[in-house]
Amino acid sequence: MVRLAESPQDLERVYAIRHQVFVQEQGVPADLEQDSYDAQATHWLARHQEQDVATARLVRYSADQGKIGRVAVLPEWRGQGVGLEIMEAIHQWVEGQPLKQLLLDAQFTVTPFYQKLGYQAQGEIFEDCGILHQRMVRWLA
Repeated sequence: MVRLAESPQDLERVYAIRHQVFVQEQGVPADLEQDSYDAQATHWLARHQEQDVATARLVRYSADQGKIGRVAVLPEWRGQGVGLEIMEAIHQWVEGQPLKQLLLDAQFTVTPFYQKLGYQAQGEIFEDCGILHQRMVRWLA
């Protein structure tokens, strides 16, 4: 089940998942994992079997452009469709928004996942926190 993370308790759960995935597993510096965009972002939380298993956020860059980020699925839940569930929840929510374009900076190893969801690579591959990334874009109807 995927839902919006709105309460302070929900956000603690979001940050716990992100800390485990990005800081502990991938070595992203803790002081870079949370940023000023968190306060203005819309956050999602996925739960299965009464466990928090994944999260993502969307930051509105402009009236018609949003950026998805901090997509994190706990290791034991990867490959089970949780990432797809959370992305579908975001896409469904976006349908009610005046956005025309979604951006994301995908870790290079998961760009095929996002391509299947209609995202197209844009620009050069770049490094962020020691991890290769690819900017991707999806135009909305």
